[in-house]
Amino acid sequence: MRTKRLHRLLQQALPAILLPAANPLVTGITADSRQVQPGMLFVAFRGVMVDSHRFISDAIRRGAAAVVGEQPLAGLPCPYTRVANGRVALARLAAAWFDFPARSLLIVGVTGTDGKTTTATLLDTILRTAGYRSGRIATTGAHLEKQLLDTGFHVTTPNAPDVQHYLSQMRAAGVQAVVLESTSHGLDQHRVDACDFDAAVITNVTHEHLDYHGSWEAYMAAKARLFHLLAAAPAKSWPKVAVLNRDDRSFPYLDGIFSNRQWSYSWHDDADVYPLAVQYGSAQTDVRLHTPWGDLALHSQLLADFNVENVMAAVTVALGLGLPSNAVVGGVAAFSGVEGRLQRIDRGQDFLAIVDFAHTPASLRRVLRAGRALAGEQGRLLVVFGSAGLRDHTKRQLMGEAAGELADLIFLTAEDPRTESLADILAAIAGGVATRGRQEGTDFWRIPDRQDAMMAAVAKARPGDVLLVCGKGHERSLCFGETEYPWHDQEALTYALDCHLAPERCGERPFALPTH
Repeated sequence: MRTKRLHRLLQQALPAILLPAANPLVTGITADSRQVQPGMLFVAFRGVMVDSHRFISDAIRRGAAAVVGEQPLAGLPCPYTRVANGRVALARLAAAWFDFPARSLLIVGVTGTDGKTTTATLLDTILRTAGYRSGRIATTGAHLEKQLLDTGFHVTTPNAPDVQHYLSQMRAAGVQAVVLESTSHGLDQHRVDACDFDAAVITNVTHEHLDYHGSWEAYMAAKARLFHLLAAAPAKSWPKVAVLNRDDRSFPYLDGIFSNRQWSYSWHDDADVYPLAVQYGSAQTDVRLHTPWGDLALHSQLLADFNVENVMAAVTVALGLGLPSNAVVGGVAAFSGVEGRLQRIDRGQDFLAIVDFAHTPASLRRVLRAGRALAGEQGRLLVVFGSAGLRDHTKRQLMGEAAGELADLIFLTAEDPRTESLADILAAIAGGVATRGRQEGTDFWRIPDRQDAMMAAVAKARPGDVLLVCGKGHERSLCFGETEYPWHDQEALTYALDCHLAPERCGERPFALPTH
């Protein structure tokens, strides 16, 4: 059982802190009073919705040996240490608890609104092709070689103690490099502090999470924290690298935060990395890429222009870190994509059926444009999507407008309504669709049940069409109220296709969802 004396833990994590008089043995660290077991250190802070200082008494009743918090408190029956920021303290204490695993690993941080998981997974593939034992903490979970560690529903960046725990497990397993997806929430809440980044890359910053951040400027500042963390991290045996998207409006904001080894990528020749030629096929994209390390001929299994951007981002990081070009070329060629990102579902139908995670206005536009290109001049584009409850309300109309402009037939449905009215969510999206001159009942439909929406879309698809199902991607649940119901778009779409192709074999639905 891992234990540390409180003084040693505080000195390692917060060397300038005033130590309390008592020095108990600590058996673990948590910021959740419900997880407290005898001997644990409880860390309290003012959260987004709840001030966890109110749970200090509960943590002590459960056996907390010591408490760290932000408020001036006295008279507690255990040692109390006051800090300026409890979230920062939690991250540093967690790193110290696991003996600072990031210090012996190559850590690459990937942030951005869209494309994080594809870029991170491609980087993981390139690292393994270059001979590294690598791990990844991403939307799809914490990946330790072939083992998948569940990080929970709808979570990209786990809490700080979990991040450090995963890094510790990876170090113990002999992993040398870790690619870490870093969301704006995770950065703003200091979940990836003390990760000692060696490289940071941004894909893009578009309209998303403004319900949490309040403004684009605050959202951008959260993304920028990754590059500030990179600049502040201690030097290791790898060169530090910052990679920016010169075509994105984040570029002027981020340019120069880390200037020692900063590289950029773009569709244009004003960046360090840019395409000299791109050729799209039905199953492969060929890219001739200019880089400061020499031109590369890349063959990728990924489709669409936004994936060319993801490839450029990953390649720039890899070459900036000094990985050999043959490993970069081989890694790009070997990478077959990520579950739920332009993932084709083929049951023998005479049209394309694709699942994608697109759930923001910008990502939906990108995927719709990709679908339009795949449909060609003869095929139509059909799309099934919704918008999440308790998230940025303003994006709903924008997503409706995007679908109204780019799709032929539109099916609006549930996507994690949570405690909001699903009817209100669909009405907001429908309003955006209608602004583009589309007629309900002719061009678009509101079908609350996600399985029914897929069934309706499949029934209307013709030979040569492209059907996109967007918003859930890799996720395995749908949230109604406060309950997560089992769900998987790929299985639901497979069922819809099978019922369409052979109605006599159409059995019981794979998932049961609430009727409201």
